[in-house]
Amino acid sequence: MNLLFIADPLQSFKIYKDTTFAMMREAARRGHTLAVCEPRQVMWQRGGRVTAQVTGIRLTGDPVEWYAADAPASMALADFDAVLMRKDPPFDSEYFYATHLLEQAEREGARVFNKPRALRDHPEKLAILEFPVFIGPTLVTRDAADIRRFHEEHQDIILKPLDGMGGMGIFRVGPDGRNLGSIIETLNREGAQSVMVQRFLPEIVDGDKRVLIIGGKPVPFCLARIPQGSEVRGNLAAGGKGVARPLSARDQEIGNALGPVLQSRGLLLAGVDVIGDCVTEINVTSPTCFQEIFDQTGCDVASLFVDALEDACWAAPSASK
Repeated sequence: MNLLFIADPLQSFKIYKDTTFAMMREAARRGHTLAVCEPRQVMWQRGGRVTAQVTGIRLTGDPVEWYAADAPASMALADFDAVLMRKDPPFDSEYFYATHLLEQAEREGARVFNKPRALRDHPEKLAILEFPVFIGPTLVTRDAADIRRFHEEHQDIILKPLDGMGGMGIFRVGPDGRNLGSIIETLNREGAQSVMVQRFLPEIVDGDKRVLIIGGKPVPFCLARIPQGSEVRGNLAAGGKGVARPLSARDQEIGNALGPVLQSRGLLLAGVDVIGDCVTEINVTSPTCFQEIFDQTGCDVASLFVDALEDACWAAPSASK
């Protein structure tokens, strides 16, 4: 297949741990061809199709100069066998607009993974609201008084912005309520911004588990991201230590319940974050942890993903092909 990856600049990749690179490497191993572009290079004009300035690449195997690039060329997204949207968050207005361009490309025959409409319909913090049986006490509000009442009830809470990534902007407030007012002001901005508040889950000491769902099925191993020192966040970007583990019975239950629902909506890949027995987020933009799980367990997550991608493409040929 001829694959297009829409991603951040290749120069920013840390290939020893980058999941998009792992996808590329496995796809290339199977003989698929690779091309890349950034969201800013996607365009549409009346009378034409959605196109992008794309660059064909070949993987070299060198750890530094890891790819060789062709000259950029304008190509229609529908002319690729699959388009993989792998731009990292934040899910800002430009990301939102990109999903509309990608949806237009779908109308022209492109196959996009994850599906653009599903990316819009599943904001990563708020997607959990649909599955209350699997989440802990949670509040989403713009009202500071609501937050104070939630803290009074649960005593030990986590506050987070809805558009954060990598653990950015996450605060913990204990029973003494220290700095709660200041944190509310920082996140809530006098009612201008919504805040998610969750009861603190002490099981975070055992890790914030990333359970990967591929083609509707949970990967057999998760990556538990364990906070280090006095840090409350387990995110790898915040210094957490990643430890791969087999799924627990509860992890498996969650994956089996959420997987078919997410797949039916066009989410070929999702990363469900679990602390203890509770789902805390559902990541759909560019879920990671493929290489960490493979390095520690030998479970070839990239191969599972490309299997699912091939099945999705070959089972439902595009109308334009």
